[in-house]
Amino acid sequence: MARNRIPLWIALPIIGVGALVAFVMGLFAYMSLTATPLHQDAQAIPSVWRSAPPDAWASAAERGRQAARTALVDQNLPGLSVAVGVAGDVVWAEGFGWADLELRNPVTPETRFRTGEVSKALTSAAVGLLLEKNELQLDAEIQTYVPEFPKKEWRVTLRHLMGDVAGLRDDPGDEAPLANVLDDDGLPNLRCDRTVDALKLFADGALRFEPGTRHHPSTYGWILVSAAVDAAASGQSFFTFMRAQVFEPLGMRSTRPDSAAEQVPERATFYFPRFAGDPRYGPDPAREGDHSCFAGGGAFLSTPSDLVRFGMGINSGTLLKAETVRLLQTPLRLTSGEETGYGLGWKLETLPLAGEAARMAGHGVKGDFIGGSAYLMTFPERGLAVAVMTNISFADTKSIALRLAESFAEQGSSPPN
Repeated sequence: MARNRIPLWIALPIIGVGALVAFVMGLFAYMSLTATPLHQDAQAIPSVWRSAPPDAWASAAERGRQAARTALVDQNLPGLSVAVGVAGDVVWAEGFGWADLELRNPVTPETRFRTGEVSKALTSAAVGLLLEKNELQLDAEIQTYVPEFPKKEWRVTLRHLMGDVAGLRDDPGDEAPLANVLDDDGLPNLRCDRTVDALKLFADGALRFEPGTRHHPSTYGWILVSAAVDAAASGQSFFTFMRAQVFEPLGMRSTRPDSAAEQVPERATFYFPRFAGDPRYGPDPAREGDHSCFAGGGAFLSTPSDLVRFGMGINSGTLLKAETVRLLQTPLRLTSGEETGYGLGWKLETLPLAGEAARMAGHGVKGDFIGGSAYLMTFPERGLAVAVMTNISFADTKSIALRLAESFAEQGSSPPN
């Protein structure tokens, strides 16, 4: 009697899928076995601070210090820098691990990292200043300020762009016209001396959806917002306006544009996970690209202390009027009525903090820019601000920032002055 046999046309795909699964599993196993821990002992990690925290916050800082060391080991991060502000003052700032793995340069509170998505909150403040002067209007069509941007099937406004509901894509996808201006990592092959120079990266693309119907973060959208600031800034370039009108008034002396064309003091060396977008598998050096084209969507370097100064300055009314801050930090609603959990350049959440629900306004994302991850959290009603920055992509800086916030909230805080 003949045996039942699986037909060859069925057997081959099964064998192929099995081989692929075995290959992927083997690759994960190989990368896990060959990954070298960057820090063997949490307590042996080098750390640098410039001044001890005030006595009132010493125990909170010590709890935060242990949380930072644990995170550095658990996530296998090269370096980490943190800062916490309470009631208008930076009460703790410390760097951990290595700003450069090869040279063994330690992270210090002055080490500059890429701000990535936090850049959107910084740029939002610039728009707020121009709204107060009636130099920008949220519901004006973006072509009012940036006529170089082609009109689309639907009307696109500044509010749409700042709320990440404009329908712009956030990656080049398979658009052939971009082949000459983007490298294999999706970074521009060009330098943008003017903000509008970056429009060639995305201006001709179609919208992904009708503005206002979906929430989809887009760095390209914030390039357009930056171009609107550029146009309304009375002859100042975008970066000049940011420095003179946002950074200097808030004492953010370490915040500046990223640059591949010059040596930037205290700039960290940046890394990218060698496998699966996960730092635990070890780092590779990140490609040194020119970030100038990203403008207010991600072209800044900063320190956690400066980001904390920014967060406290915004929430205390130092830079913007209270009604402007409320406008920027109120979640948008889609045309369906659903809230997005996102304002105009600010992520908005209710998070558990010391056993109570607390309103958080901040920014950051786990993926973030090539070569770094950053998160800024502010708790306006608590007078608390926390910033965490690292020099490798895909780090979970949000969980670290929340743990530090909890360490200080457990001790209590006071509202901003």
